[in-house]
Amino acid sequence: MTAAALITIVSGRHTHLRRQRDWVAAQSEPPITHVVVSMGDPGIRGVLEQRPELPTDLVELPPAVELPLAAARNAGVARAEQLGADTVVLLDVDCLPHRDLMADYTRALERVADQRAVVSGRVQYLPEGMTEADYTPEGVARAGRDHAARVLPEPGELVEGDPRMLWSLTMATTVRTWHAAAGFDERYVGYGGEDTDFGQRLAASGGSLWWLGGAAAYHQYHPTQSPPVQHAAAIARNANLFRRTWGFDPMEGWLRELRNLGVLTRAGEDWHVFEQGSTDDA
Repeated sequence: MTAAALITIVSGRHTHLRRQRDWVAAQSEPPITHVVVSMGDPGIRGVLEQRPELPTDLVELPPAVELPLAAARNAGVARAEQLGADTVVLLDVDCLPHRDLMADYTRALERVADQRAVVSGRVQYLPEGMTEADYTPEGVARAGRDHAARVLPEPGELVEGDPRMLWSLTMATTVRTWHAAAGFDERYVGYGGEDTDFGQRLAASGGSLWWLGGAAAYHQYHPTQSPPVQHAAAIARNANLFRRTWGFDPMEGWLRELRNLGVLTRAGEDWHVFEQGSTDDA
């Protein structure tokens, strides 16, 4: 019998985490535990205590200048494995899981059990201005909107995808596949690149990405900036690491937009934050 754990990494977003845990508690097939990885946020413990009946394990990482997203995911999976999980579901703190998310992921992985696979379910985005009363299964189903760039299989269908599009916002895999891909590369620190790198690691290990028509998650609204100018230094640093590792650029859209805005420049193969007097060789 499958032992599936749910993993959420978090810094801030306490309201989002509280709502997510309300929905985790309503899963039709509950996870054996909800592993929550706090990235230097001592307030997370208090949020978790609001749901004392929900099996939970808190992993606390020390504060850091930039969020250690890759390291936090690895720490969460490692703890889940220690607690007996053979299947792991990664779900961002912004996301509310449909009551069948864990069940859908478990069934989907059983269908591709003969291979190394990562399965990623449907994500719908919720609008600004929702009240607490709106966060019901019916309310989010009415309000949610699909991402225009994502593959949308029919309900229950699995469609093989491009591993360059791997997205840890919501995904599931076996611990066996996780180890074959060697987890996330912890050299990626701060925003950008680590998901695409994990997709390449998966492919290099002989694995594949699958989009699932199911395992729905509802992304709670929060302000964003596109392109994410505030993360330009991390994006440049992580893009350079990725290119040196895999031979091509990740995040091409953001890199192009940040370059057009004059925020990033390129010298040879490497990206840099623009400084007065620098030149763009590419």
